[in-house]
Amino acid sequence: MSSSMRSGSLQDPARTNTPGRRPKLLFLAWTFPPVNAIATVRTWNIAKYLNRLGWDVTVVTPRPNLSRHVENTAKADAAIAAEGIRQIFTNHQWRSLAPTFFKCRNERLGWLISGVCRRAAERLGIDWGVGWIKPAERACSKLTPNDVDLILVTGPPFATFVLAERISKKLGRPYVVDYRDPWSEPGSSEVGLEASLLAGAAAVTTVSKSWARDLEARYQLGTKLHVVTNGFDPEDLTGVPAHDFGHFAIVYAGIFYPPTRVITPVLEALQRLKGKHGSENCHFHYFGNYGDHVQEEAVRIGVADRVKLHGKVSRSEALSAIRGASIAVVINSVLEKASGRITGWVPAKVFEMIGLKTPILLIAPSGTDIESIAETEGVVRRFSGEDIDGIASFLEQLLAGRTSMEVQSSSNKYSWESIARALDSILRTKLMKTQTDKVPN
Repeated sequence: MSSSMRSGSLQDPARTNTPGRRPKLLFLAWTFPPVNAIATVRTWNIAKYLNRLGWDVTVVTPRPNLSRHVENTAKADAAIAAEGIRQIFTNHQWRSLAPTFFKCRNERLGWLISGVCRRAAERLGIDWGVGWIKPAERACSKLTPNDVDLILVTGPPFATFVLAERISKKLGRPYVVDYRDPWSEPGSSEVGLEASLLAGAAAVTTVSKSWARDLEARYQLGTKLHVVTNGFDPEDLTGVPAHDFGHFAIVYAGIFYPPTRVITPVLEALQRLKGKHGSENCHFHYFGNYGDHVQEEAVRIGVADRVKLHGKVSRSEALSAIRGASIAVVINSVLEKASGRITGWVPAKVFEMIGLKTPILLIAPSGTDIESIAETEGVVRRFSGEDIDGIASFLEQLLAGRTSMEVQSSSNKYSWESIARALDSILRTKLMKTQTDKVPN
C-alpha cells in the first residue's frame, strides 16, 4: 500500500457545530485530476466549488501514476494546491478488471490471465472497482472522527459506495452517494447490495430527473433523493480558442455504444448531401478512441473523403474543437424507443457545449432529459435516428444559410458554481440533521 496526504493537516479537534468552523468533507473519487476522464470534470468541480463554499475537502483517489490517461500533471497539481484541496493517494488492486483506465499486464500470458479474470468477474457480478476498497481503507486508516464530518462518494464504479459505508461505520460519520450512471438492473444480483447501501445513506444524488424517478420507484428514497446535474465551469471555458477548421465542421467528441449509440445516421445524412450546393465544404470530424467504428461506417456509406479522424486528444483540444464547430453532434440513442436509462442519460459534454455556446445536433427519441435541458439553455435540433432525410435537410439549410443556430442563452443555471450551491445546501442540511438526531433528549 502506498498513500500520501497533501495540502495541509487534518488535525482539528473542534466539533462541526463550532461557530466559524469549516465542516470537513471526505470525498471518495475514483477519478480526479490529472486523470483525463469525463468523470473527472464532475469530481474536480464538486471538490473545487464546495471548497470555495466553506468545506474543508479531502479527496481520496488512486495514485495518478496508476492511470493510463494522465494529462498536464503540473497544471493539475498547481490548481489543486491553489484551491487548498487535500488529497490522500491510494494503491489499487485488481487493475486488470479496468484495463481501459489503469496500467496493468497487457502482453502475452499476463493479458490472457487478466482477460479470464475480467470475464469471471462479469459473470459473478463483481464490480470492476472492487480492487480499490482495501487499499483505500488502508490509506484512510489513520483518520479519526475529528478529521471527518461527512463522506461523499461518487460512482461508478459502485464498489466506491461499499467503501463509503465501511469508512462511515468506522468513523461514525454519515455518507452521501452520488450517481453518475445507474447501477443495478431490476432482478440482478446487485439489487440487494444497492438497496442496503442506499438505506444507510444520508442522501442520494443523481444527474437526471429520469434516473431519479427510477431510483425512487425501486427504493422509495423520499426526501433523501436529489437531482444534481452535471454542468460547465466558466473558468475552465474562458479563453478556449475556437479551432479553425476552414470549412463547415460537424464535430463529435467522445465514445460510442453500438448498437444504441452509433455514428451511422450522421454519416448517412452526409452522404445524401453529396452533390448539393456547398456540400464539398462540409466535413465530419471525430475526436476519440472509436475511430475504427467511424472509419468502417464512413467507408461502407461512401463518405470516407468527408471524414477526418483525430484520435484521442487532450481535453483542451477537444474543447477547442467544440468551440470551433459549425455544429456539434450528441447521440443519445439511434433507436426509436428508449428505456428509462437512455431517457435519463445526459452526457457531461452537453453542458460544455452550452457553456461554449455551440449549437447542437441531437440524435435521440422524443422526451429525453437531454432534449429538455438543451432546449432551455442553448440551441438544439433533435432528430430520431431513423430520420436521415430530416438530418440531411437540416444540414443543407445550415450550409445554405437558410436557418440560424446562433446561441442566445446566457443562463448560468448549469454552471458548476450554481450546481455546487445546490449540493452544498443538500450536504449541510443532511449533516445538520444527522447531528441533531444524535443530540440526546
